[in-house]
Amino acid sequence: MVRNHLSSLCGNGFSDQHAKNMRTNQQQLTTMKRRSFLKKAAGSTLFLSSGSFPLEVLAAPETMKLTILHTNDVHSRIEPFPMDGSDYAGMGGAAKRAGLIKKIRATEKNVLLFDCGDIFQGTPYFNKFGGELEFKLMSKMGYDASTLGNHDFDAGLDGLNKQLPHTNFPFLVSNYDFSDTPVAGKIEDYRVFEKEGFRIGVFGLGIELEGLVPPVLFGETRHLDPIKQANKTAAILRGEEGCDYVICLSHLGYTYKNGKICDITLAKQTNNIDLILGGHTHTFMEQPDQVANKSGKMVLINQAGWAGLLLGRLDVFFEHNRKSKCITCKNQVIN
Repeated sequence: MVRNHLSSLCGNGFSDQHAKNMRTNQQQLTTMKRRSFLKKAAGSTLFLSSGSFPLEVLAAPETMKLTILHTNDVHSRIEPFPMDGSDYAGMGGAAKRAGLIKKIRATEKNVLLFDCGDIFQGTPYFNKFGGELEFKLMSKMGYDASTLGNHDFDAGLDGLNKQLPHTNFPFLVSNYDFSDTPVAGKIEDYRVFEKEGFRIGVFGLGIELEGLVPPVLFGETRHLDPIKQANKTAAILRGEEGCDYVICLSHLGYTYKNGKICDITLAKQTNNIDLILGGHTHTFMEQPDQVANKSGKMVLINQAGWAGLLLGRLDVFFEHNRKSKCITCKNQVIN
């Protein structure tokens, strides 16, 4: 089940392009709010199985329910948007997001919470505290893992390294080589989580930094081919690690017109990935996209807008015989 819960934060733009993106995002969110699918009764079910998967099984004891929550491109939005009559007025904020996460955890047994990068930059909180507040809040909310976005390099590698002690969760990036940098050995390729005997493999992918981030900020970081690294890491998770479900935390972006590697390309050119949680393009998605991978199996792609306006949610149901799994999908805006 995908519930993209509204959780905005205050802030301003970064550039003319960001301003354009904000206008597009506002149009997307306004459209979402107007459509009937946002009613609590709306929803759909994706059946990803070798055979039938009756609805009764969703409540059966033979299944394990995994609730996946995710954010992306929060951009230091700590407070709700100001009550100034804008489209986002009063929406979101870290406190609302924390409350929503706490409420979900109180009713769901197996929850994983992820972020897909660009935690930093966008409000004076980052300028003043350099990311310390953002990391401390995420740690308090109980994030399980995050990947890195291009704006997470805005204080340089030394700045990022300085803030890492404020986290109690891992950063996952399999296609950045940090060997000759201050964060060497502090960023992981992947992490495996266990829930009721099921193994959930999670890895991260970062965008090409050249052209997006001044070289002085990312230093000796080497960007590796995301498709090759994704295939390599997902194969390890599925094979050596014996994972039942593989998730990619991506900051590549949902899609582009210029042929740049994106989440759709990633899904099409890889195997062994079940779910791609995205970022970078600030895409508000009504429901997850479904794209066939190299073997023809369906991969889900989801993204939760930006600024914490949405909390993405997917509820995945696993049969204990591991022959089938089901994902119920539903998007919900919280005012």
